[in-house]
Amino acid sequence: MLPVVVVHGGAGHIPEERAETSTSGVCSAARAGYAVLRGGGSSMDAVVEAVTQLENNPSFNAGCGSVLNVKGEVEMDAIVMEGKTLASGAVCAVRNIANPIQLARLVMDRTSHVCLTAKGANQFARVMGVPEVPQESLITEYSRMRWKKNLGPDANPVECQMGKMGTVGAVAVDREGNVACATSTGGILNKMEGRVGDTPCIGCGGYADNHVGAVSTTGHGEAIMKVTLARHILFHMEQGQSAEAASDLGLAYMKSRVGGLGGVVTVDPQGHWAARFSSQQMSWAAAQGDTLHYGLYTGEHCTQCIADPH
Repeated sequence: MLPVVVVHGGAGHIPEERAETSTSGVCSAARAGYAVLRGGGSSMDAVVEAVTQLENNPSFNAGCGSVLNVKGEVEMDAIVMEGKTLASGAVCAVRNIANPIQLARLVMDRTSHVCLTAKGANQFARVMGVPEVPQESLITEYSRMRWKKNLGPDANPVECQMGKMGTVGAVAVDREGNVACATSTGGILNKMEGRVGDTPCIGCGGYADNHVGAVSTTGHGEAIMKVTLARHILFHMEQGQSAEAASDLGLAYMKSRVGGLGGVVTVDPQGHWAARFSSQQMSWAAAQGDTLHYGLYTGEHCTQCIADPH
């Protein structure tokens, strides 16, 4: 069953014309993460590689392609966590960084802290030699169009968010049985400046523990935070539920308790995995053995041989 990597490209409603790019994007990211695992890399190396691929893909709401805040600017959040020691690193409201997930890993590896925010995170990036990029390089025409469309007094950015592929994330188990998670996002459409959602919050946007498993979440951040969705799912797994059943229980609780929709990718240390969502769609892909699994719609589960051409 080991190793395995599972990625998601965000929960919500994905327009038909963007469905193919979403699916191909998560499949490419899963392949990249799996290549790291097959080469003997750690689960942390794998999830960071997979999420980096998604941050670099303008189709997703992370890195290049992030949604804009109310001022038309990009502020991004990211988290990583590894299950052996519960080490974690996160950044929030960071600007002018192409790959926030790599900066989050540096917070974990090079500081005694778990989370750095805004100017402090950018200052740390400079100290670490992480290059700053122009904000314009992170903004796509699609993101700018959606921002303008939601500036009106009658706009509903939370509802409209479901037309933008959301937060990206990955979970993995390596050959040693170590689990890890990584999650990255541009946040929610037309958010207030300085708003931080679930993604960089430990237990909300992600959680990893070798004793139980790992989860990466996506959806409406405020709802995810209220139920600490990632840790909530792992609680059900601690009680004996499977990755799939625990994921469904967590998502159902979030919907019934706070009216929130979302999705998750989940693994246990033995390599059992799940990609589940309560939203209309969620692009996801998983690589295990010689098989690439992927889907977009509820109940959809396609497979192909990893050796097949992309």
